[in-house]
Amino acid sequence: MDRLGNLAEAILGAWNTQDVEQVLDCYTADLTYLDPNTHGPVVGREAMRAYLTKLFDRWTMTWKGGEMLQLEGGEGVVIHWTATLTPTGSENSIEIAGLDLVILEGDLVKRNEVYFDRAALGALLSTGV
Repeated sequence: MDRLGNLAEAILGAWNTQDVEQVLDCYTADLTYLDPNTHGPVVGREAMRAYLTKLFDRWTMTWKGGEMLQLEGGEGVVIHWTATLTPTGSENSIEIAGLDLVILEGDLVKRNEVYFDRAALGALLSTGV
C-alpha cells in the first residue's frame, strides 16, 4: 500500500494547489473523471482542463486523505477523504466527507469517480451557512 498511499498523497496534494496543470499531471491523457457536479463523465485532458478551470474559479478547496482500501489486483484504491469547501468571494465554508474510486495506469490516474452528498453544497450556496 506504500506506493498507492504515496500516489494518493501526491494526487490530493496536487488538488490542494488548485493548479490545473499540476492536477492534470496526475492523470492519463485518456482519463475519465466523474463527480456529482459533472452530470456525466469528463473524458480526456482537454475536457478535464475546462472542468478544473471552472471548478477552481468557483471554489477554494482543501482535501485531507483518510482510510485507503486497495482494490484486488493492486491497480486501484478507494480513498476516504474530508474536504473544506469555500465558494469564491465568500467567508462561509463547509466540511464534507466522501470517497474516490481511483483506477491507475502505472502511476497515473486513468479513472476517478468521486462520491459525496451534494445537499450540503446546496445549503451552503442558498443560505450562506
